[in-house]
Amino acid sequence: MDLYLHGKIALVTGSSKGIGAGIARGLAGEGAIVIVHGRDADLACGVARQIREAGGTAHVVTGDLTDERQVDAMLAEARAVAGEIEILVNNAGGSGGGSDWGTTEPGAWASTYDANVLAAVRVAKAVLPQMRRAGWGRIINISSLAGLMPPAANPDYSAAKAAMLAMSASMSKAVAAEGVTVNTVSPGTIHSEKLDARFREVAQQRGVAPGAPWAEVEAAVLPLFAEVPIGRVGTLEEIADAVAFLASPRASYMTGANLRLDGGMLPTI
Repeated sequence: MDLYLHGKIALVTGSSKGIGAGIARGLAGEGAIVIVHGRDADLACGVARQIREAGGTAHVVTGDLTDERQVDAMLAEARAVAGEIEILVNNAGGSGGGSDWGTTEPGAWASTYDANVLAAVRVAKAVLPQMRRAGWGRIINISSLAGLMPPAANPDYSAAKAAMLAMSASMSKAVAAEGVTVNTVSPGTIHSEKLDARFREVAQQRGVAPGAPWAEVEAAVLPLFAEVPIGRVGTLEEIADAVAFLASPRASYMTGANLRLDGGMLPTI
């Protein structure tokens, strides 16, 4: 299926590694001109190099999205190298990790909210005027299953990701009549490099040989982490495919939606 993304200019924040890098590669594979963003220039350049070696087009910008001046500078550079942003994927964020209701501090909540929600707001607010003038644009915010099914640990992260769902719904209503759609993707357990390393570490503790095939590692460890009805973790390619569809003209009647890519983990409709 042709998604009609050839030549569309897409900025993927936090795309120097993990899910963001997978999304950047996926959009480039559909013909989009991708702007890879991160705070580590070397990592971002590595993703851009992968895209170019696969025949795609990629540029690199850097900047801390919790700093308004760096956001402005990053977007100015993006426009200079590629043009006006037509597709924005707000993927940057994450959590400091390790907190629970015995150790969590308000300051950590503020930092997590800033890095996830306010970072997305800063970039979206800056690119929306041009999208509205053009009468076409796509914003895809990357939330998490944690925003819908929060665990006991890392409550600041779950709360921030839940806020992104509400933010996306509000934004979608504000621009729906102007050709701009705003949707959310909520990944569950996804096979990133970080997850791979963690699963292999636990697998070895349980007697799985170092260097064992991923299928063996996954079978031994996944039930310890999550009850996934499909019985496996998701892939970066599956996240990228969902984002590419939402970014495309083929998804023009979808806005304010949240796509769960969780293998059926959420026990509700």
